[in-house]
Amino acid sequence: MAGPEKRYYELTELGIGKLQIGILLNLVIVLLCAGVTTLLALDMVPENRMRLVIFSQVLAMLVSGLLGSHLMLDGLGSIFKGRFNLNSLLTFTFIACCVDAASCLVELRVPCCAAFCLEMTMAMAARCQRRSTEMGQMDTLRKAVRLKGIAKVSDYYEGKPGLVRGEAEVEDFMDTYSRPSTPEKVQGVYALLSLLICIGIAVFAGMLHGTSLGVQILATSLLVAVPASFFISYTRPMAVLEKRLHMVGTVLCGWEGVKELSGKAVFPLRDEDLFPLGSTKLNGVKFYGKRSPDEVVSLTASLITAAGGGLVPVFQQLMKNRSVEAHPVKNFQNYGTGGIGGGGWGGALGPGGIGGEVCGEPVLLGSLNFLQDMGVVIPEGTMVNQAVYAAIDGQLCAVFAISYAKMRSAAAGLVTLCGHRSVTPVILCGDFMLTESFLQSKFGVKTRRIVFPTREVRNDLLNRHPDPDAPTLAITTRDELVSAAYAVTGARSLRSAATLGTVIHLIGGILGMLTMLALGYLGSTELLTPTNVLLYQLIWMIPGFLVTEWTRAV
Repeated sequence: MAGPEKRYYELTELGIGKLQIGILLNLVIVLLCAGVTTLLALDMVPENRMRLVIFSQVLAMLVSGLLGSHLMLDGLGSIFKGRFNLNSLLTFTFIACCVDAASCLVELRVPCCAAFCLEMTMAMAARCQRRSTEMGQMDTLRKAVRLKGIAKVSDYYEGKPGLVRGEAEVEDFMDTYSRPSTPEKVQGVYALLSLLICIGIAVFAGMLHGTSLGVQILATSLLVAVPASFFISYTRPMAVLEKRLHMVGTVLCGWEGVKELSGKAVFPLRDEDLFPLGSTKLNGVKFYGKRSPDEVVSLTASLITAAGGGLVPVFQQLMKNRSVEAHPVKNFQNYGTGGIGGGGWGGALGPGGIGGEVCGEPVLLGSLNFLQDMGVVIPEGTMVNQAVYAAIDGQLCAVFAISYAKMRSAAAGLVTLCGHRSVTPVILCGDFMLTESFLQSKFGVKTRRIVFPTREVRNDLLNRHPDPDAPTLAITTRDELVSAAYAVTGARSLRSAATLGTVIHLIGGILGMLTMLALGYLGSTELLTPTNVLLYQLIWMIPGFLVTEWTRAV
């Protein structure tokens, strides 16, 4: 765990305080610049104050550039490393705006400084979100005692891949989390292309209407080509998601993990997922008939052990208390799943139960309705909720009152999985009591999409494990269903938010460049006001910002 520990303290020393101060100062600058441009648009600025207004706008832009100088230096450094990103484009935008500002002082024309300051604010916000996200991920891993990974197994059930859990290593995350995501790669390609296109538009306008207009067109084109919220279109939904994943001790292994966790897949559920150890307890037992209680406990516990599931520890403890032993079971039958459900998936709509021969005696265990369906006579007054009814040789012998505690982590995980159409939960529990009707009443979820395979299929799926070379898609530090469930649903929300956000901002940038091409051709400057450029930025920020909220609900 030295890697996450060391990286966490490195990030802690850097902190996010300076970035937050820079963001606040930039916001103040944006508000001041926007206020001045609004007064200008309302013709409330005297002619003899124009030079002061222009100088104050240029000064504000220079201060904003100074606050975000480290971002522009990083953008230049990326170019020398063979990469181009939004920070690289921001550097060229700053240079173009400075050149245009010099022309503005000569022509007494107000530059579009407010729009640049807004872009710088968003760029700093993206850096702050990226750093806080990484700090949270490292903090999650450095506190871990045991790591569990989620990997994909192809053709796991009914031709669909399965998201199976297994052991994981820290390196599975450290080797993948810092790789550029697909949205970031798209941003880099778009940033480079938009720079070249804007230069082409400026050259075209300059050839038609003069150098001064070409410089103005270049600065304005670069500003409208990148809506300000484009900088946070990936970092903000990731930061929002990380805060939720941090609460459940989960991290996603880079964009590759996000992609592989998306799409249609099945999610196997085991007994310990729905009812962790200690949540299933024996509340009491009542014996019937002439058989000795020790014999009844021995026979029923033997059948429970053969079935497996969360009831095994409960009945093993009962055997230990009564000093009895388990016996081999022959002709075991599980009546809890019979493929009754719709849609070809199978299901467990009716009462659950199991049967088999123990020491030559036919034993049946199950719910009240199950034993009645099997022809066992049940005396009046034996109605008990959540109880295992035991019949030996066709006679009721005992009623074991069982308490299934509803754990918040299990309930949250099951509700989350059932709420996503592309994820199909598959019940692999050995506990015959966990039928569809029971889960529906206990957790209040719609079980129509939950799959209840037969016992043979369950055993086969339980023995299927990820390939040792299969990449780990997410890492959980807790043995809770909600930790794995949030990783799956969170990855899907993140991919949708990042993809849609990228598309929205690309449309906004392309429309902006097309508008500048038309204005450059016409030589019209009436629309190239600081107020209009800032409004264009703000309009596209509304959908761009709203999309980043998608990961808040996973």
